[in-house]
Formats: sequence, C-alpha cells, structure tokens
Amino acid sequence: MSGGNRSSAVMAQRSEPHDSLDYFPTPPWATRALCEHVLIGQGWRRDQLRRAVAWEPACGSDDMRRPLSEYFGSVIGTDVHDHGHGRVHDFLLPFLPAEVEALPGPHFIITNPPFRLAEQFIARACDVASQAVAMLVRTSFLEGVGRYRGLFRDRPPLIVAPFVERVPMFRGRLSGTGSSATSYSWLVWPGHDFVRVDRSARCVWIPPCRKALERPGDYPNDQRATGVPVAEVGA
Repeated sequence: MSGGNRSSAVMAQRSEPHDSLDYFPTPPWATRALCEHVLIGQGWRRDQLRRAVAWEPACGSDDMRRPLSEYFGSVIGTDVHDHGHGRVHDFLLPFLPAEVEALPGPHFIITNPPFRLAEQFIARACDVASQAVAMLVRTSFLEGVGRYRGLFRDRPPLIVAPFVERVPMFRGRLSGTGSSATSYSWLVWPGHDFVRVDRSARCVWIPPCRKALERPGDYPNDQRATGVPVAEVGA
C-alpha cells in the first residue's frame, strides 16, 4: 500500500502537542490485560502472538508498545507527533511507514486512539490489520445514535471488553497513582483475513487485575498524580 499525500503540511494539520487533551498515556497493566484476558483469553494462542507483528499507531512515549513487546514477536510504534519514540507518521494517511511495509502483516493494530479521531482510526485499522484491531476507548464511546449509524451498525466489534476496575489516565503524563471516575473498555474488531462466523459482539469483562499485572519500572520514578483526569475534559 503506497502513495497518498505525504506532505508536511498535511502532517502539521494533525500534529498534537505533548500535553494535548488527546494525549493520555496508557498504564502498562491495561495493555497486559488486553493480551491476557481478551486476546489470549478468547482464543489467540501465546505462540501465535509471538509470531505476529503488531502496530501501535499512536505510541506516544511507548507506554503501550513496551508491554505489547512482552507478547508479540515484533511491535512497531508510530505517532503523528514526535514524542521521542517511534517514527513520526500520520496513521490516517493512505500509506504505510517503511517499518510496517518491511514486515509481514501487520497482523494486529492496537492503540489508545485520540478520542476525537477514534472512528477514523478504527476504520483505517480494520482495512490494514489482517488478524485483529484493538482500541482502548471510554466505555461511553459505545453510546450515541450518530456513532451507531456511522460505525457500529455496519462494523460491529467482535469483542466488547469493559474493565471492572478503573484505569486511571492523566493528560500528558503516565502515573501509577491517583484515581478516575471514567470507565474504559477494549473494543476488538476482526482484521480483513479473520473469518467471522456472525456479527454479534461478545462481551468479556476484564476482571480485577491491576495488582497482578503491574511490573517494576512501569512508571517514572518521580511520577505523581498531578495530571488532569480524563473525566475532567469531557466525554
């Protein structure tokens, strides 16, 4: 897949500052929960993931790519803004970065998309990934007539996986402390090579697992819960 508008002007239209309202680093344990309780828990084998290529197209500071690398054979990280990790690449432009083109797949596309662009990210990812697409979204993303008509009616997820415990996320920083009133879910869509037997979505509750899935080194040494919780910037 190649071609498309690669101009810096187009890229600049979507470039987000480091403290953008759409930049909320994902606690690593929430990504491990996807792998353990949703992907592996629902039929993808560990050895299958170890042979697969995953693409994280909104990688930020690599807080999701690092735990993904514990499960996938190769994990490529890109982001529209230069956070110092991965290649700068606009995921919504109609071409693939060189790292992706050089490898088979991508088999999986997994990310915490910018909220205001989540529907576009999902559509693009489903066209590119061969096995599955996993998006971490606020559970309220499932609501709304417009989103139902524009996305869920014609492209329902394969799995809806809500967290039963809160996933604290803060604007512009990763923190291992603090709390949030916002609930999150992983939504999983089949990739273009995945054989789906029906169009009904399966609900899989992610059990309490934060304590079991947190690891030493997951958070910055000087982290404090001084960010702005997601609930304070709207749904």
